[in-house]
Amino acid sequence: MTRFVTASLVAMAILFGNMASAQNSNLNPIHTPGIEFLKNPVPAADSEAKTAADMKAYLETITGSEVTFKMLPIPGGKFLLGSPDDEEGREDNEGPQIEIEIAPFWIEEHEVSWAEFQQFQQYFLRESRANRDRTDREKIVDAMGFPTPAYDISSISYSKSSKSDHPASGMSYYAGQVYCKWLTAATGRYYRLPTEAEWEYACRAGTTTAFSFGDDPEDLEEYGWFFDNVDDGYNKIKTKKPNAWGLYDMHGNVAEWVLGLYDENAYQKFADGEIKSLIINPEWETAMKAMMHVASGENHVVRGGSCDHFAEECRSASRKFSQPGWKEQDPMFPKSIWYYTEAPYVGFRIIRPLEPPKTAEECKLYEPDPQVYEEYKKLNTRAQ
Repeated sequence: MTRFVTASLVAMAILFGNMASAQNSNLNPIHTPGIEFLKNPVPAADSEAKTAADMKAYLETITGSEVTFKMLPIPGGKFLLGSPDDEEGREDNEGPQIEIEIAPFWIEEHEVSWAEFQQFQQYFLRESRANRDRTDREKIVDAMGFPTPAYDISSISYSKSSKSDHPASGMSYYAGQVYCKWLTAATGRYYRLPTEAEWEYACRAGTTTAFSFGDDPEDLEEYGWFFDNVDDGYNKIKTKKPNAWGLYDMHGNVAEWVLGLYDENAYQKFADGEIKSLIINPEWETAMKAMMHVASGENHVVRGGSCDHFAEECRSASRKFSQPGWKEQDPMFPKSIWYYTEAPYVGFRIIRPLEPPKTAEECKLYEPDPQVYEEYKKLNTRAQ
């Protein structure tokens, strides 16, 4: 159960041009599989590892800026995805519990902040870049284009886009995917959204209780921002206690996108062998249908609950999903593929797998469909 706070947002107008790197004149980032950007990564201490035992926490710096964030190593292992039948607040879409094996990965210690996301936005360091030569990698990143910042005309909105230490919010699932690909191009390391299983594994941090700190929702006050303890929407990152693996705001603050479409019965279908992956990416008949689905804002999974959710909705196993109502007041045609007007409480965090995809085909499982933007551009002159 949530309360909806209206925040009118400017639609993004990303200019995916034909600018290419000096290394490859045919390289167009929106159409290029992410693995093509992994050659010659930007140096970052402790960021490289050949085995799980070698993985260390490291600071990532966004190319061309002074913005940094910490990535924490998460060991691989098996766990039970979902909640037991007797868990208080449990919903049917959280079961049956199934054993999942997770490969090692790094995960950002907090939700992607506005300081980070603003580097992706259109005003990206123009003044500082104008006075110096850009590297080949920065040229690639510029070719991805940058969305304009969200704006707020509602006195009750809790959009805090001017506060760099708050989680970025209100963007679509698609925008989160494109951000990850942009960051991959910027750093030479493979970043993406987590799967549902990876997210829950990281959230639980080895626990089997309703929350990463136990079963008592009264203790959520110490670990997360949720409906009962907020006055003005979401709050500054890292102001509550982290879980046992050092991750902040896994419960509350802003809900977090994970990969794939929502299916109420996904766990049962996986247990029965009906589906082989919990990342549900349908094959659309046409690029137009894919774009219209993205623009409708339907059925992508969010995890962790938010400052707009009650305690039981912030449990480790709780599953929510995007709905058409999140775009109800969007005045654009087609509706924006970048922002929501009625869901300012949604954000995301990123992961980096120890083993990145090995083929372009595998990349398709994690990356945005390049045809979505092409179709959007055809219908929206502001994106041309």
